[in-house]
Amino acid sequence: MTYVKHNGVPDLFITMTCNPNWQEITSELFPGKEAERPVQIFIHLVDSHNIYGLKRCHVYTIEWQKRGLPHVHLLAWMAEKIRPHQIDSLISAELPDPKKDPALFATITKHIIHGPCGPLNPRSLCMKDGQCTKHYPRQFLRETVTSLNGYPLY
Repeated sequence: MTYVKHNGVPDLFITMTCNPNWQEITSELFPGKEAERPVQIFIHLVDSHNIYGLKRCHVYTIEWQKRGLPHVHLLAWMAEKIRPHQIDSLISAELPDPKKDPALFATITKHIIHGPCGPLNPRSLCMKDGQCTKHYPRQFLRETVTSLNGYPLY
């Protein structure tokens, strides 16, 4: 809360989970080496290489998911505030084309997509009184919409 008190609302809230056994990671390692701290490498990229632009400050925490994978929550305050019309150039919330990149499509649909829930799986943990408590499925939008409560709709 001290960061918010001094810097205002953060421009970016980034979450990332990384499995060090993913082929995309292991294929880049020297023979006999293991992936070490992939989440910290991501933080280093944000911190030192300005992959989202020049930032003023950031704060993050790393936790371990039930599957034993590292998971990071990172808040970043940019040198220049991100405006609503810039969001779509920084964030993509669409599935890759399964014909052009079948491996990426398979990874995302296996690890990142919520569900199934609703009529397909009414016993899912997210279900309460016949409705998904996470409000899925969500409406498809061509452009990001920002709201007064701080939660964008992608």
